[in-house]
Formats: sequence, C-alpha cells, structure tokens
Amino acid sequence: MSTFDVIVLGSGPGGYVTAIRASQLGFKTAIIEKESLGGVCLNWGCIPTKALLKSAQVFEYLQHAGDYGLKVEGADKDFGAVVKRSRNVADGMSKGVQFLMKKNKIEVISGFGTLKPGKKVSVKDDSGKETTYEAAHIIIATGARSRELPSLPQDGKKIIGYREAMTLEKQPKKMIVVGSGAIGIEFAYFYNAMGTEVTVVEFLPNIVPVEDEDVSKQLERSFKKAGVKIMTSSEVTRVDTSGDGVKATVKTSKGEETLEADIVLSAVGIKTNIENIGLEEVGIATDRDKIMVNDYYQTNIPGYYAIGDVTPGQALAHVASAEGILCVEKIKGLHVEPLDYGNIPGCTYCMPEVASVGMTEAQAREAGYDIKVGKFPFSASGKAKASGNADGFVKVIFDAKYGEWLGCHMIGAGVTDMIAEAVVGRKLETTGHEILKAVHPHPTMSEAVMEAVADAYGEVIHL
Repeated sequence: MSTFDVIVLGSGPGGYVTAIRASQLGFKTAIIEKESLGGVCLNWGCIPTKALLKSAQVFEYLQHAGDYGLKVEGADKDFGAVVKRSRNVADGMSKGVQFLMKKNKIEVISGFGTLKPGKKVSVKDDSGKETTYEAAHIIIATGARSRELPSLPQDGKKIIGYREAMTLEKQPKKMIVVGSGAIGIEFAYFYNAMGTEVTVVEFLPNIVPVEDEDVSKQLERSFKKAGVKIMTSSEVTRVDTSGDGVKATVKTSKGEETLEADIVLSAVGIKTNIENIGLEEVGIATDRDKIMVNDYYQTNIPGYYAIGDVTPGQALAHVASAEGILCVEKIKGLHVEPLDYGNIPGCTYCMPEVASVGMTEAQAREAGYDIKVGKFPFSASGKAKASGNADGFVKVIFDAKYGEWLGCHMIGAGVTDMIAEAVVGRKLETTGHEILKAVHPHPTMSEAVMEAVADAYGEVIHL
C-alpha cells in the first residue's frame, strides 16, 4: 500500500493548489482526480468561459468599430471556432497544472476515490482496478456541479447546464437562461453578444441578487439596452420539449406566460459532489449538502479535512484555494488565522463587469451602522469615456463613526481587476480618509475609487 503525508481528493483550484502548498511545506503528497487536472474551474468553468466572453467582447468591438473612427467591413463570427478557442485555452491550462504537479513532485492518481476508515482512500481506475492508499491527512476537495430543479430536468440537449452551454455545436437562435447569478449572467451576455435572442428568468426581484441593488439595477439597464429580455420575480414552472424547440411556462406577478426557444440553460446554483465518496462509511458529518468543518477545515473525524465548494463557505475558486492553503499550513503547525469570509470579493465577467466586496448598502443599514455612501459614475471618468465604456459606477460604503470601509461595489469595464484595492484596503483596516489621500493615477478607471470615496466625504472634484 502506497503511503503519503497528504492525499487530496479532487484537483480543482482548491485541490491542486492545496497539493502544491503541501508539497512546498515538505509533505509527501498525492492528488486523486477522476477526470482532468484542474477540475471544473480550469476545464469547464472559470477559464474557458472567460475565453468565450473575450471572443464576444472582441466581436462587439468589431461591430462598433465606427464608434472609434475605424472601418471594419464584413466582420462575422465562426461559432465553432469560438468554442474551439475556448477549449484550447482550457486544455492549455490543464497541461499547465500537469506541469506544476511534476515540478512539485506530487503523485497524480487517476480514478474515482472513495474514502475509507483508518485514513485510507480506495481508487478505482478506468479499467475497474481498485488500489488503496493511505495518508496521515486526507483533504476532500471534490467540488460541485450544476444543480437541477424538478421543473427543469437537464437532458443535455434542450435543457442544458453550463458544461453543454460551453460546447454547443450550433449557436441557438433563441435561448432562455434560468437564474441570474454569475453563471447565468455570463452566458446571457455571451450568447446575446454573439447574436442569440436571450431571455433571463430570475425568481428574485433583482438580477445578480447577491449584489448591491444599485448594481443590479444598472446591470439590468445595460442588458436591456443590449437587447436581453429580463424577467424578474418570475419562475419557470414547466418546460415542454416535445416539439422542435422548447416551450417554457413562466409564472410572473401578472400571471403565466409561455416562452419559446431552442434551448433552456439552467443556471440555478450548484450541487456538491459528496455522494458515493465514502462520507457515511467514515462517519464524516454533513448538513444540507455540505461537509461540516471547523475554522481550519477539519471534519469531525481526525485526519479528514474538507475545503472548497463542499464546505459552507462561498463557492468560489479563490475561496477554495485560500482554504486549502490555510488547511495545510495549519497541519504543518504554522501560525494561521481563520479566513475572513466577510472580505471575499465576488466577480461576474459579463459586460459591463460586476465586482464587489463587503456589505451592500442595505446590509450595512440593517446591521445598524450610521453610514457614508459615495458613488462615482464612469460617465464622469476621462479614461472610461476615452475607452468608449462609460456604463457603470463605483460605490463605496463607510462607517460614519470610525471610517471603516464596510463595502465596495463596482460595475463597469475592467472592474474585476479593480476590486482588489478594496479587498486589501479592508484587510489592512484602511479608513476612507486614507484612501482619499492616497494619490491615484490619472487617467485611469481606478481613480473612480478615490472619487467615490471623495463623494462619500463631500469632497468629490469631478462631479
């Protein structure tokens, strides 16, 4: 039986990052993966979707070349080539993880891993052969998949999840997207930009419902301007797939409506991959589809840990990576502090992009804070106007008493690359006055952060 210090089950951005950090710390490490190294994020999620979105963005630029004083005639798209580019990007990233495994001397074990008592894992490979491995520490990082609703059973053809949405052979003329979280909104943007007629159906009153209400309203305006139909406070109650396309019955506040389309994309959240991996046999506690862990990702059974989407924290790639690093550093005996889940940035990569961290305005008021709120629109930004992307704004929320930066919410071009300023500022307990007096470069999109803070404190210059 092969013995290791650390075995990681699952090689997504939680698992492979955990394995690398474990190896760096001197642990003999193995990683078990049933499909492709990199998991959903690299192969079917974060990375290939960004490749699709970039193609859509470039296509939009070509269509609006005249706005920049340029002439482009006959610009067209090749949907198959766009999908192929996305797959090539994903394949390249997966190969990069293979290189990192070799570089860090991590043993890669291919097959389906099942936890066993006594700190063991049984792995069944493609041929059906089973091999048992043991380790002092076993870390579960099996991630999640697209969640299915009873009213939207996915058949992979007419009712699809995100995986099929990335690799459709033919571009649909009409698409219904159910759910307006990051996944639904990104695909809605992509397909609309490529020329598909898109309708977004959201159960809650606002799209991107976890975001600040001002951001949700701005994104809805931008999407409607781009031709996307938005239906909020609405629910798909049934779908008829018997004909050539699909007929979806949507329950709205005004009654029922029937929508026709080629395809329905179900983007209503995720389901954790915790079935059939041996949790019950080992005795690992779960609650509402999540593995219960402490602040350092230890389960109730010594020697077994869990990180990423299978645990109660936010289901985001960067969260899984941070949890995995913290987990193995704690195992090593390093001084670590629990992750601050209130300071995790969230990003949605549609156009305009959405990025946020901390409390929304409503949450801050509900928490009883006396707040200062500032907002700076990109329509007043020289860089945004020059780049032709003036939709959106930066919004900041501060505690009026102590100047604590409670939240930051952005919508606009490139804001997913700007939100880190707020994350670092909040981590360092930076006050509003300190941000205001930190000189930001001009002309940049990032100076909108300084201007929004200035607005909160009544010192804004360019409004």
